[in-house]
Formats: sequence, C-alpha cells, structure tokens
Amino acid sequence: MTPEGKIKKKVTELLRNHGIWYFFPGNNGFGKSGIPDIIAIVGGRFVGIECKADPTKKPTELQKRCGEEIKEAGGLWFLIRSVEDLREVEECLLLRVLEH
Repeated sequence: MTPEGKIKKKVTELLRNHGIWYFFPGNNGFGKSGIPDIIAIVGGRFVGIECKADPTKKPTELQKRCGEEIKEAGGLWFLIRSVEDLREVEECLLLRVLEH
C-alpha cells in the first residue's frame, strides 16, 4: 500500500467507525479537476478531504482552489498528511455529528 493509501485507509476507518457517510469520487476525466480524495457528509454539511502521503506533500493549486470553493459554499475542507492531522479532523467532525 502506498503512503497516501495508508492515510486514506486511516481516514475511511475513522469515518466508518463514526457512521459517517463518504465516498471516493471517480477520476475518469469527466469530473472537475481538484476534487478532494474523499467526499463525506457530516451533520448535514458537505466535507471534502484531501489526503497526502506525508507532511512535506502539498496540495496542487487546483486542489487548494477547490478547497476554497467548498468553504465559500459553506462546506468543510481538510488536508490530511499525518496522524496528527487526522486527530484534529476527528475532533472537528465529531463535534458536527454531535450537533445533529
């Protein structure tokens, strides 16, 4: 499994463990560029999660712009590059779940 695959696995385990709906958007050339790796709905809010292999990896300009657009539209966008990032995201997402 790739380093990024390991991060994605940890994210999906977290989402599954908390009963959060999610999916991986297909990358078949017909979608919008920059879409996050994982899409979820938490407490009625759209959530985009971009995963990177380690803390030195950065999102592309398209990924950053998509994240900005998601936030401007009222959704949440997270960049996860480490277990520490994942813990912070878990706390934020659980607060959203508990609100509903």
